Amino acid sequence: MPDYTIIDTATAYIGPDVRIGAGSVIKPNTTLEGKTEIGENCVIGPNSIITDSRINDGVSVLMSVLNGAVVGKGTKIGPFSYLRPGAVIGEDVRIGDFVEIKNSIIGDGTSIAHLTYVGDTDVGKNVNFGCGTVTVNYDGIKKHRNTVEDGAFIGCNTNLIAPVKVGKNAYTAAGSTVTHDVPENALAVARAKQQNLEGWVTKKRKKD
Repeated sequence: MPDYTIIDTATAYIGPDVRIGAGSVIKPNTTLEGKTEIGENCVIGPNSIITDSRINDGVSVLMSVLNGAVVGKGTKIGPFSYLRPGAVIGEDVRIGDFVEIKNSIIGDGTSIAHLTYVGDTDVGKNVNFGCGTVTVNYDGIKKHRNTVEDGAFIGCNTNLIAPVKVGKNAYTAAGSTVTHDVPENALAVARAKQQNLEGWVTKKRKKD
């Protein structure tokens, strides 16, 4: 008898080359295929597909797709996350809903909680990504790489136009489009100054 638990054998598919560690739980509607390795005391699913990935001990994967990824101990994935080939996730990381990671290294303790794309980026430890962050890694011809160093704070709706480096403990202001390196401990503000055009709506309606 296996020393792991499959909640519903009728809806779980476990490929012949998959390895699952002791104490792990495979929830319904989950597919494990290819050379996937699941560590000990993991919770996988429901509604997840994991292909050719290595999942270390104590990881949870909820309603997510992983393909060619490596996930460190104690990390939480999902719901609705997508880890593409080359995603290397550290320990005790939070990858939340509607987050996509591609060909990137994510350091221990980092939080990417929701609505974010991280592609071709080296991310340090204990970094926080606000929602709506995009690493703009493709110029139409070539892919370029970003670096975000330890302790950085990426504000909501930041665009990081590769190649840029955000230094240790640096911040980016929400809504910024960052095109130049951000020094250590600095705040990058890269957004247009707000203007309020008084009476604009009334004038437009009269014109229409």
